[in-house]
Amino acid sequence: MAPAEPQSIKKSLIIIGLLFSVFGFVTWLSSVLIPYLKLACELNNSQAYMVAFALYISYFVMALPGGWILKKTGFKKGISLGLIIMSVGSLIFIPAALSRTYSVFLTGLFVQGAGLSILQTASNPYVTILGPQKTAAKRISIMGICNGVAGIIAPIILGSVILNDTDAISKNIEQLNPVAKIAELNALAHRVILPYIIMAIILLILALLVHYSGLPEVEDEKEATDNTIAANKKSIFQFPHLLIGAFTLFLYVGVEVISGNTIIDYGSYQGIPMVTAKFFTSMTLTAMLIGYLIGIISMPKFLSQEKALQYSALAGIVFLLCALFTSGYLSVLFIALLGLANALMWPAIWPLAISNLGRFTKIGSSLLIMSICGGALLPLAYGHFADISNPQKAYWIVAPCYLMILYYSLRGYKIRTQ
Repeated sequence: MAPAEPQSIKKSLIIIGLLFSVFGFVTWLSSVLIPYLKLACELNNSQAYMVAFALYISYFVMALPGGWILKKTGFKKGISLGLIIMSVGSLIFIPAALSRTYSVFLTGLFVQGAGLSILQTASNPYVTILGPQKTAAKRISIMGICNGVAGIIAPIILGSVILNDTDAISKNIEQLNPVAKIAELNALAHRVILPYIIMAIILLILALLVHYSGLPEVEDEKEATDNTIAANKKSIFQFPHLLIGAFTLFLYVGVEVISGNTIIDYGSYQGIPMVTAKFFTSMTLTAMLIGYLIGIISMPKFLSQEKALQYSALAGIVFLLCALFTSGYLSVLFIALLGLANALMWPAIWPLAISNLGRFTKIGSSLLIMSICGGALLPLAYGHFADISNPQKAYWIVAPCYLMILYYSLRGYKIRTQ
C-alpha cells in the first residue's frame, strides 16, 4: 500500500473504528444470550455455551473463504457484504424466537459470525499495515477501545430487554402446568425479536455507508513481495513464529470469551441476583477498556509489545488464582479483572505473529482469523467442566492458556527458520 496522507489515514481509521464497534456490539451480545437461551430453551451449561461455539466456529470455517471473497470483491465491497450477511443472521432470530428452536438461534449466530469473519479478515491486517510496525499495537488498542465501548453497551441494552424479571420466571416456571409453562417460555423467547430487527436494519444502513465511503483499497501483497526474510520461503508452515502465534491467539480468544461470557452465569452461581449479574460482562469489558487506554499511553514509548504481553499473562494468572480462592462479589470481581489482563493480548500477539511474512501476509492473516475459533471450543470445555464439577472450578481450564501466552511473549515469537 502506498504511503497515505495523514488525513486519509485518520479517515480510514475512523471507518475501521466504526467496524470494530460493530464487532464488539454483536460479539458481546452472546454474554446475555447464554443465560437467556439457557432459560428460554431449557438448556444445561454445556448446551448453553453452544451460543459461543456457533458464533466463533464460523471464523474457522469462513477465514480462508473470507480472504478469497475479499480478493474478488475488494476491501470496501467485501466489508459491505460482511455487514449484509450479519444482517441476514440477525433476521434469522425472528423464526428462531417464534418457534423457540435452539438450533435456529444457533444458525442465526453462525451466519452473523460468518459476516464478522469477513470483516475481521479485512480490518485487522489493514490496521496493522496502516503505519509503522512498532506502533501497530497502539493502533489496534485504539480499535480495541471502539470494540470495548460497544461491547460494554451491548449487554446492558439487550439485557435490560430480555433478562428483565428472569429471576422470578426461573423460580416460578416449574410450578406452572405444562401449557402455562410453554406460554411463559414462548413469551420470553419473543422478547428478542424487536432488538434483532433493529440490529438488522442498522447493519444494512452501515453496509450502504461503507459502500459509498471513501475508504481506500489495500494492496498489502504488492508491498509484501519485497520482504527479504520471506523471499526464500515456499510455505506458510516455514514461519514457526506465526504458527505458534496462531495457537497462542486461539488460547487467548478462548480465555477472553470465557471471562466475558461466563461471568453472568458465574455471578448467579455465587448467589447474586440476575438483575445485578446481567451487568457483569460490562464490568469485564470496562476493565478491558482500561487496559486498552494503558496500551495507548504506554506503547511503544514505555512498553514494548513483548513486555506488554508478558505482564498481561502474569496478571491473568494472578487474577485467576484470586478468583479461584475467593467467593461472592470478590471472586466475580477478579473474573472481571481478567478483562484488564486480556486487553493488550490481541494488540501484542497479532503484530508479533504477522511480522516479516512478506507475500504470505494475507494467508497468515487468514490463519490468525481462523484462530478465533478458540472462542468456540474453550467455552464448550468450560461448560462441560462446570456441569461435572461447578462453574468456579471450571475456571482452572484458563490457567494453562495464560502459561502458553507467557511462553509466547518470552520465547515463542522469536522462533524463526533460516
